[in-house]
Amino acid sequence: MKQGAQGSAATGAGDVPGSAVRVPPQSRGAADADVDVDVEVGRERYDAPGGVRGEHTHSETPLPRPRPAVQRASVRGQIVDALRTALVAGELRPGEVYSAPALGDRFGVSATPVREAMQQLALEGAVEVVPNRGFRVVERGRRELAELAEVRSLIEIPVMLRLARTVPAERWAELRPLVEASVRAAASGCRATYAEADRAFHRAVLALSGNEQLVQVAEDLHRRAQWPLVGGPGLRGRAELVADAAEHTALLDALVARDLDVVRALVGEHFRGAR
Repeated sequence: MKQGAQGSAATGAGDVPGSAVRVPPQSRGAADADVDVDVEVGRERYDAPGGVRGEHTHSETPLPRPRPAVQRASVRGQIVDALRTALVAGELRPGEVYSAPALGDRFGVSATPVREAMQQLALEGAVEVVPNRGFRVVERGRRELAELAEVRSLIEIPVMLRLARTVPAERWAELRPLVEASVRAAASGCRATYAEADRAFHRAVLALSGNEQLVQVAEDLHRRAQWPLVGGPGLRGRAELVADAAEHTALLDALVARDLDVVRALVGEHFRGAR
């Protein structure tokens, strides 16, 4: 820790090595000659006996306000979203290794938030850490996709059937804009855009259950089902996206009509073909 320009060796009660900046007080007479003012970075705590509150000398540049921690979290969250989009779009290819500095250059940020974001994706199972190199995109085959579809069916089909029996038609009608958004996204041919619209519709349907834990688990499974398979991103083209979005329309119509047989068949087929 650096001492002030006066070279005082006295240590204030509020000193925390590595986290506080010592600011020498202005002269207040002999009785106050050894008074120190501690400014703790990040929490703006002032330990100032005798009523001294953060004075600084006229020649000293005022300390800048510390950057709120939420900004870093915000950057990390934005990078997580950008990486997820790149993953679904096939820009991050299965089996390839990507370094944090290179990805940081791509997104115009330092390597630190990229590493933090990649650690989040590693927890989700999208990538794996390669020591001293970076992160490898996990290679997934059709067997894993089929397993995810089975688990999603076991979770979501019973819930949708229950909701079909209990939710009034006017509540289902509120989801019509989400279905229309998924149709437009599919028509654009952009896999990442459609992936977002697809999850938004399913999330809204399951949210009617009032079970937040269910919604979170289903969202995680759905996101994992959208990751690219080994063999490249071209396995699902625009025509397949349009057909998938059309199933959203048919499913919503069946939910409004409370046609349980059609709901069961559509959801099962939707999951088997989902990517």
